[in-house]
Amino acid sequence: MHRRQFLKLAMATAPVAGCVSAFTEPVRIRCAAYEGWEDAIWMESGAAWAIVVPSVGRVMQFGLTGRPGVFWENPKLIGKAMPADPWTAAVGSFGGDKTWPAPQSVWNWPPPDVFDRVGLDARIERGAVILTSPVSPRFGISTERRVRLHPETAVMTIETIYRKVAGDPVEVGVWVITQMREPDRVFFKASADPRYEGGWSHQWKAPKEVVRVEEGLVSMRREPKGSYKIGNDTKAILWVGSEDVLKIEVEASAEGAPADEGCHVELYTNGGEAAYVELETLGRLSRMNVGDVISAKNIYSLGYRTSPSGALAEAKLWLQ
Repeated sequence: MHRRQFLKLAMATAPVAGCVSAFTEPVRIRCAAYEGWEDAIWMESGAAWAIVVPSVGRVMQFGLTGRPGVFWENPKLIGKAMPADPWTAAVGSFGGDKTWPAPQSVWNWPPPDVFDRVGLDARIERGAVILTSPVSPRFGISTERRVRLHPETAVMTIETIYRKVAGDPVEVGVWVITQMREPDRVFFKASADPRYEGGWSHQWKAPKEVVRVEEGLVSMRREPKGSYKIGNDTKAILWVGSEDVLKIEVEASAEGAPADEGCHVELYTNGGEAAYVELETLGRLSRMNVGDVISAKNIYSLGYRTSPSGALAEAKLWLQ
């Protein structure tokens, strides 16, 4: 599915404008078209590969070497430019991995200005792809995302940084949304906090019959009949596909007010025709004044599915 002929250049830093590839052993980075996006940036280690598409503001794909990626891509938008209003009913989301400010209640819908609505500037620097947004007119915040591949294992890290550079104080947290292909199931550990009935948050009213709690793990699969969401205060969420497994762990400050009933991980399952789920992580809320910086780091660990006993057995290997 993906190409692997990387140009070896003795460079540690390169601007994406004019597309110059870079080679830093053992992680290789190059600029080459992907599915019609001419500005795509390819990253590859010996174990995994990732694709960043600055013009649509995303890490578009992540996969094991020699295998297709596990992120969902909207087939209606493959290779297309960011439209002026991407969140019309006729367009929707591109897929991939992105950031929004939490909580959603401060902006409702659709996502505001530079968050999921514009292309991002990009540069390649010391083995990382760094994406930077314009300043949000509404929040006075510029976002930065630092994408790295581990040199030896199938692990990607994305550090998401919010910088308050203008405007009145705002209370926000770092929210990261990863859209994934339809899984067998998605899991996280049940919470021991008594505010989460059964170990998971009921604030989004997901029907109990679509949620399982087994052996200390909460799980749900996509239900085409409806869109549902669950979450809790644990810090790892696991997607189990038919052949691959992806775990996302979040590292964020323990200080600040909780967002979404204190949830650090959330699972959204999309109903209808678009067969995707969202693995979401949230940092705590911080009141940001000009000059303040907040950040959160997601660690994406990808592997082959190995347990012959089903998705629950696989999840126990990864989460317990």
